[in-house]
Amino acid sequence: MALTDGMLIDLEKKAEATRETIIAMLVAAGSGHTAGPLGMADIFTAFYFNILNHDPKNPDWEERDRLILSNGHIVPVRYAAMAHAGYFPVEECLTLRKFGSRLQGHPERVRLPGLETTSGPLGEGLSQASGMAYALRMDGKKQQRIYCVMGDGEQDEGNVWEAVMFAGKNKLHNLTAIMDRNNIQIDGMTEDVMPLEPIADKYRAFNWHVIEVSGHDFAAFIAAVDEAKAIYEKPTMIIAHTIPGKGVPEIAFDYRWHGKPPTTEEGKRFLKEIRTMGGNVPHEYA
Repeated sequence: MALTDGMLIDLEKKAEATRETIIAMLVAAGSGHTAGPLGMADIFTAFYFNILNHDPKNPDWEERDRLILSNGHIVPVRYAAMAHAGYFPVEECLTLRKFGSRLQGHPERVRLPGLETTSGPLGEGLSQASGMAYALRMDGKKQQRIYCVMGDGEQDEGNVWEAVMFAGKNKLHNLTAIMDRNNIQIDGMTEDVMPLEPIADKYRAFNWHVIEVSGHDFAAFIAAVDEAKAIYEKPTMIIAHTIPGKGVPEIAFDYRWHGKPPTTEEGKRFLKEIRTMGGNVPHEYA
């Protein structure tokens, strides 16, 4: 179904609310990651409010789609989107990283219904997702889909490429991976630390269908997911070009905000900037 103007405006408002919640929870925690979660707010909003076949009131519904978060350190964006979608009260987001909280700094499957895996060490998510996609095919489940969100710095991990080969060899068309191509990792820009390009050609060489889109254009991203559903002979990689720190221009593309939380005063300023931005403007990713 094509997105109407009203649907796009609603998604933009939900993404803005998600970004505001991310800032509030990071300030309350006093630790955590800022740039990646802000950059992925549009994509997680698209998943929880448009793409996924899921039920927040029945998180373990057997027929649900599975969303795997491989780069678990950006989990504040997932918690925020899940809360706004109705999985748990939004107020609980302020317990991020607190002792005994269900919302740990990396997602823990046994703590919070709606999380599919426990992630921490990078490079594991695509292997887990590939196994789930293969199992669904063995069980004859043709409607359910597996989605795996990954970081671009994570592509440095060898385990990723074992999964890439497995999925390509087994033609796992029910698997769609999304790479957050924000060009930063903890030590600097990806092309300085360990060059990835030509990353699209690398995936194509392993029998993957590859789509490149702006991760801030709801219509383009949702259309890419729909295209992936129509590919029946191979898995799909969606390379989503995003702005780390999206919504807060002063930290955009600054790798130092990869794992740095805002202070109370910075949080107030960042919230004002997010509200001033007033939604999302698609950008070109040349």
